[in-house]
Amino acid sequence: MTAGSALAQDAAPAADAADGIVVVGSQIKGAKINEALPVTVVSTDEIKSAAAVSGDELFRSIPQFGDVQFNSQYLPGSSNGARGDVGSLDLRSLGIGNTLVLLNGRRVVAHPTSQANDQLVPVLSYNTNAIPVNGLERLEVLRDGAAAIYGADAVAGVVNTVLKTDYQGAELSLQYGGAEGTGLREFNANGVIGTNFAENRGNITLFGSYDHGTGLDSTEQYYTESSDRRGLFEGTAFEGSTSLDGRSTTTPFANLRTYGNVPVTINGTSLTNASGQFHLQPTSSTGCVAAIGNDRCIQNGAMATAGADRDLRYDSLAQGTSIMPRLNRLNLFMTGHYDISDDVTFFAEAGFYRSKTKAQQSPVATLSSIPIYVPASNYWNPLGQAVFANGTVNPNRLAGTNAPAEGLPLTINNYLFEDFGPMNVTVTNQQYRLLAGLRGEFNGFNWESAISYSEAWARDVSDNISRTKLQEYLSLSTPDAYNIFGTSVNSQSTIDAMREELVRYTKSTLATYDFRLSKSDLFTLPGGNVGFAAGIEARRETQLDDRDPRIDGTITYTDPLTGAVAGDFVNSALNNDTSGHREVFGAYAEFAVPLVSPEMDIPLVRSLDLQLAGRYEHYSDFGDVAVPKIAGAWEVVRGIRFRGSWAKSFRAPNLEQTNATVVTRANSRTDYIMCEADVRAGRITDFSQCSRAQTTSARRSGNPVLDPERAKTLSFGVVLEPPLPDGMGHLTFTTDWWRVRQTGLVGIFGEGNALILDYLLRKQGSSNPNVIRAAATASDIEAFAGTGLTPAGEVLYVLDQYTNLQPQTVKGLDFNLTYRTPETSIGSFNFAVNASHFLKYYQEPSPGIAELLAAQDAGDIDAAVNISGGRSLLQLDRKPKWRGSASLTWSLNNVTVGAFAQYTGKVYDTGLIDADGDYWTVKATTTANLYGQYRFTEGSLSGTSMRIGVRNLFDKAPPLSSSGYQGQLYSPLRRYWYLNVSHKF
Repeated sequence: MTAGSALAQDAAPAADAADGIVVVGSQIKGAKINEALPVTVVSTDEIKSAAAVSGDELFRSIPQFGDVQFNSQYLPGSSNGARGDVGSLDLRSLGIGNTLVLLNGRRVVAHPTSQANDQLVPVLSYNTNAIPVNGLERLEVLRDGAAAIYGADAVAGVVNTVLKTDYQGAELSLQYGGAEGTGLREFNANGVIGTNFAENRGNITLFGSYDHGTGLDSTEQYYTESSDRRGLFEGTAFEGSTSLDGRSTTTPFANLRTYGNVPVTINGTSLTNASGQFHLQPTSSTGCVAAIGNDRCIQNGAMATAGADRDLRYDSLAQGTSIMPRLNRLNLFMTGHYDISDDVTFFAEAGFYRSKTKAQQSPVATLSSIPIYVPASNYWNPLGQAVFANGTVNPNRLAGTNAPAEGLPLTINNYLFEDFGPMNVTVTNQQYRLLAGLRGEFNGFNWESAISYSEAWARDVSDNISRTKLQEYLSLSTPDAYNIFGTSVNSQSTIDAMREELVRYTKSTLATYDFRLSKSDLFTLPGGNVGFAAGIEARRETQLDDRDPRIDGTITYTDPLTGAVAGDFVNSALNNDTSGHREVFGAYAEFAVPLVSPEMDIPLVRSLDLQLAGRYEHYSDFGDVAVPKIAGAWEVVRGIRFRGSWAKSFRAPNLEQTNATVVTRANSRTDYIMCEADVRAGRITDFSQCSRAQTTSARRSGNPVLDPERAKTLSFGVVLEPPLPDGMGHLTFTTDWWRVRQTGLVGIFGEGNALILDYLLRKQGSSNPNVIRAAATASDIEAFAGTGLTPAGEVLYVLDQYTNLQPQTVKGLDFNLTYRTPETSIGSFNFAVNASHFLKYYQEPSPGIAELLAAQDAGDIDAAVNISGGRSLLQLDRKPKWRGSASLTWSLNNVTVGAFAQYTGKVYDTGLIDADGDYWTVKATTTANLYGQYRFTEGSLSGTSMRIGVRNLFDKAPPLSSSGYQGQLYSPLRRYWYLNVSHKF
């Protein structure tokens, strides 16, 4: 299928046609049309060069694939995002869901848990870690729009994972490895066994793989050991930038406010500010107004974002959280076939994947948008009742305050439940696939029909706290009451009584039926035989997002003071369950048309071939779609071939985008009107010093009338395969220019942009009605005093809805060079280079975003404000201009040595921006792998191979970013050693 050892190099289409193999990009068995298609192939030897044992590692090593947005290093603080053993693929960086994944030529079920993309809408991906990497025969990648052949989602291209079949014998492989300077250790065992039966009329092949990983802790490497990353940027232009201090302002030192904003004094001194706000801190900190015991005191006002209060922030990474979870993964797969007759063959597949991960994250914390109260009856409340209802005197009430005898209830603005310990997260993913079919030949036609059913589910279980039970224990007038003031240690029994598990269960299914016809010689033209393929397909897709009863509204919490109803978990808002299904019917036809053949002896046209294809699909939820494709290959002379294609493609909105009612998400966003007030009041000098980030809730809703995202793909390329003298080997060079124009991308305005619009409108005397705020408190009024701005209260939530928004255009170049030598006295050599280069990545702003960008250009929005959703995205965050890989393999007799290098170009970190609007540069990086292998051919070890390898040979840390490192582009691991032993029986 391929030559050399570079990942994702061009296939050898002529050989494919001769072998009668259908390679991704065409449904015509035995056709030569693959010469017109940019199809690349990764072989088992190439996977060894990259030392990939998971789908995540495999796709990270292929330059044409962008960032890995779903990955096990992404551990969101809630179950709202996909967690656990997950990996995604993003060909051309066009976005999750724009690459169609096939297994042995047929669709696979999507991972059931969504995650927000760059447009902040939920997207679904196939879980690449469910691919049994060690069981691959090859990986085929079509770098071209192919909806006319395969249907929805093939916008950027198609990935076809081809598993081992017709295997005879047995093989077992064991691998053990670990990362230097860490406790991470990984073990992999995989094997394959196959046999023919019924006098070679049938074959059954079984594959199995088991992976175990011990996980990686945040404290084990310097770029992950602290949320305060200011020290990493010493000596740079961003040295001392407060925005690099990622420690949380939600801490074990509670921020509180008297209910009703009642100001309180103690012995004539203000214990709270005018809004009744105060916070706790150690007595060693400056500004204590009143000691309350156990080295704790009260300072009036909310905890400041700067000064001494900054040191009270909570550093979750320093406490030890998971960068990579503990992992156990099992992959099993079976393929089989039986020749019922000389013309009909029965075939079947069965696959099973299951993984379980365990991770630790920061302790549970409150959400400011969902208040919790400490009643006046709380035993530890320093402003509580003077005498409890049982007649006992409150020993913890502060003397000398003007609080009424009946006490004051307190509102918890934010608090981190450190005494509950870190949040334990356990995620179980499971997936299976069953397929059965018949294929054969009739009157010169190859035909094939199959039915399949596949199902994937995920169960995400994490620690949490019942708001109802917390309120119950906060209301007690005995020492058993829960104490948030730090004046005593809460008992384990009290903590356990409030602890609850948060469970999210998601499930997706895919049922398919197809019938296909193919004939490589439907009729003959002067240029050769016309190939033909046609087929029909039907599928049913379902998705279920079953939220915990304490989130979906089954079990609720009722605010004891206001009567408002909310979700029962401390850190989660109400989110309804979501379910949906759709039925899809499709029909397609494809022709391979040879216009000119070498035998026609036409000058400068050695051959000319076309591919013509079209597809129609009907969706039960949004209607009909029809798309065409045309591709061609022109061989000028032997060894020089031009190719090109034009196609229309589409991506159907997923079932969550269309069926979700209310999706509540919380993200850290900056309230820019507060920054403006700080600048005008002289508290900061410019926006780059603003520390007004806060957790902001967004209430997003699905849209049942979403249209599919549409795309037009255009590509041109050249293939050079000069005939070399005998004994000189084989050289291939390809380059392809491509452009994808997408329209109707599903997106939202975004709560970050909504706050920017609110900032702009408030400067003009109005406000954004989609930003819902609390009434301005006395401290808010004080913060805006003298600024000329109307005081703004705390943001409660932002309203938004999914809709078809802005188009985008992406252009690029692909390069591939391979050279292989024949066997010589000094061995054989395979050398390959593969590179991807972006020329353009421009997302046209929607009208609302365009308004913000125009205001920024006019100077009405500060240059340091990052407006997302428009302008060029090239080199921003996870989109480097250049990505490349190179490999060299040398083999002599029983010895093989392989080297692999990977280059990732620089990007600009939009999370770190200076006063002039310039971003931090995340430097370009090159890493290298090396392995040596010896194959025993004699004695008791005959059939055994031993391989010793190292990933990241030069021990390079990932380049520095505002988040420490960019986990979607880079692995967090430094030098990694492994030993592999395999034996063929």
